[in-house]
Amino acid sequence: MKKIINTAKAPAPIGPYNQAILSGNTLYTSGQIAINPETNDLVLSSIEAETKQVMLNLKAVLEAADMTFDHVVKSSIFISNMDDFATINKVYGSFFDESNAPARETVQVARLPKNVNVEISMIAVK
Repeated sequence: MKKIINTAKAPAPIGPYNQAILSGNTLYTSGQIAINPETNDLVLSSIEAETKQVMLNLKAVLEAADMTFDHVVKSSIFISNMDDFATINKVYGSFFDESNAPARETVQVARLPKNVNVEISMIAVK
């Protein structure tokens, strides 16, 4: 059985999907981009600010499912420019205890929704 997870503390979906699906003890988040849920504006002032907003959006989705970053077992990071990898990695890493960090892949893509620079999705298990 699946449970739909949605919170006003993260951006509303911009298509036919939900912020996350909880199936049993496993949470599958949709990819988050740097939309500030309070203003509905993109946060693109710097790659650091953009990545931080993405992670804050993911944190809100995890919290809506009564989870934290400690529950994350897998992350997928999509970036438009591999030259931003180190900066994105630093911000992303600040949300995790390195000894308990999830598995992850980072992939450069040709284009992301709304022409953002980074999108991240996660799988978490309680």
